[in-house]
Amino acid sequence: MARESEAEGGDGRPGAEASPYPVEEIAAAWERERPGTPVSSIGIVTPIWQLAKLLGDDRRRVLARAGMDPATLDLLSVLRRSGEPYTLTTRELGRRSMVTAGAVSQRVARAEREGLVTRRPGEGRPRTVLVELTPAGHDLIEATVDQVLHREAELIDGLTPAQQEQLAVLLRILLQDTQRKLGDDRIGQVGEA
Repeated sequence: MARESEAEGGDGRPGAEASPYPVEEIAAAWERERPGTPVSSIGIVTPIWQLAKLLGDDRRRVLARAGMDPATLDLLSVLRRSGEPYTLTTRELGRRSMVTAGAVSQRVARAEREGLVTRRPGEGRPRTVLVELTPAGHDLIEATVDQVLHREAELIDGLTPAQQEQLAVLLRILLQDTQRKLGDDRIGQVGEA
């Protein structure tokens, strides 16, 4: 039985060559079954989906160990990156997080209950709400961002620094062009609708 499976390719056909990279098998099978069907996207889109799943799952595990969820990481990160006094309006939080006002409100309420942020009315502008990082929120984001970014650096260290830079440029071009074609510049967490 082992001999038979060795003689079969990755697509199950006797004598077909097995590819060490399943994406190539998928593209080759579509080319064979539907000649003329454009398959060049398979080698790009499929690995991006696979990487998004792997990286998203790994980030959630790192965050779970740190006692944080992705939405709270996003909120605290935006506040921390804003610089002292680590305070932004809810409108600015929504713009920088690229989420709706409702999502910002939910994130802020949860983080406030946990003592990670405080809310107060803005001065001179009605209905403006300021959100400020608390010392506990600052300590948590400092510890967590190190864990997340060190782990993600470890996951991409199979690429040289030059390859990482080249890939970052290509991904930015692809993302911006895809956003333009779809008329959608929103970016949420992986798997969010």
